[in-house]
Amino acid sequence: MPGLTDRVVIVTGAGGGLGREYARLLAREGALVVVNDLGANRDGTGSGTAVADAVVAEIRAAGGTAVANYDSVATEEGAASLVRTALDEFGAIHGVLNNAGILRDTSFANMNRDDWEAVLRVHLFGAYHVTHAAWGHFREQGHGRIVMATSTSGLFGNFGQANYGAAKLGLVGLLNTLAIEGGKYDITVNAVAPMAATRMTTDVAPADLLQRLPPAHVAPVVGYLLSQECDDTGVVLIVGGGSVQRVQLFANKPVLFPDVPSIDEVRENWSRITDMADAQPGVNPAG
Repeated sequence: MPGLTDRVVIVTGAGGGLGREYARLLAREGALVVVNDLGANRDGTGSGTAVADAVVAEIRAAGGTAVANYDSVATEEGAASLVRTALDEFGAIHGVLNNAGILRDTSFANMNRDDWEAVLRVHLFGAYHVTHAAWGHFREQGHGRIVMATSTSGLFGNFGQANYGAAKLGLVGLLNTLAIEGGKYDITVNAVAPMAATRMTTDVAPADLLQRLPPAHVAPVVGYLLSQECDDTGVVLIVGGGSVQRVQLFANKPVLFPDVPSIDEVRENWSRITDMADAQPGVNPAG
């Protein structure tokens, strides 16, 4: 794809599953890929170099160009080192795919602070750290492509995933502002909520459903969003199993009160307040 040829793209969490699929597709399309993976377990514990090295070896064996990086995106220092890897190896950075993630699923009643913070540090803080480290380079060159890996668990909720859902919807809030701030620099920021069979979803979705959701169905959409040709920004997509659909916030017409309403007045108008029959795409009234 011309829009990816010789583009330097960082893929976090690229040692397996969707990240591996993204990295391989980008390399096949001519991108120069930084394969980042800490090599941790699904819950974020442990580390190693084998998974990132294996993906790099696959890419190189197929004639592509890639380099491994093992830094943790959960720290500012790790993200800075990751971006330096791209600059040192390839002399530039054009795209960031914030895909790294962990799971520590449990009901909210049983969730402890470590499980809450660990998930947010990787998903939300990690995306912030890597994007922030790359942002100045994007602004200076007047071009950048960023894709966030969000989730339907954040968009709609899912039992046992309060930490994961909060982090994933937080990424949408982040991209909404970055899409505005990056507009004049040709920096686009979009998100994909993938539906795919990976180690992250093995025990989250039914096996018969996962069989119909290979990661390969998601990768081409991500590849397009990272390409030079895609100039849409602020878009959130649910992708998987051959389906691609956009998700957007909607708002109904406001119910207006001439004076400070009483609780009874709110109650009496509740059906009007919550009626979405006339809803339209929402906009920030402060914007």
